Amino acid sequence: MDQRTSYPLVGLAFCAALSACTTAREEQVMRDGIVFEPVYQSVDTRLLEGDLVNFLVFMTGARNDQDVHQYAECAAAQYALIRGFGFARHLRTTVNFQGGIWSGDAVYTISAALPRGSKTIDAEVIVSSCKDNRIPTV
Repeated sequence: MDQRTSYPLVGLAFCAALSACTTAREEQVMRDGIVFEPVYQSVDTRLLEGDLVNFLVFMTGARNDQDVHQYAECAAAQYALIRGFGFARHLRTTVNFQGGIWSGDAVYTISAALPRGSKTIDAEVIVSSCKDNRIPTV
């Protein structure tokens, strides 16, 4: 390959790489036109009774309730793994926004076997997804 053919190829590769970076950054920062700059503040975990666990999460920069719900789900999944269980079942999450701070109050059951119900999660799969999406766990 002579120099005349290599320059356009290098330029094309550079543009493709730059385009991929811009797209990934835009996806990370924007959803429905809202800037996403999360600050995951804290998780409070309380064992209520037996396999029933309450998670209180606090964050700023959420786009909506779903971001808060995902943060609580990540905490629940990691908690299940720490306790030696592989699954959790979502019972409820309430979300509030006040003074610029989002809070979530979520309740899950944890179990070794896949629980009945439609809102079950595989803890290992969720924790892996949380790490990929840079959402902290317990």
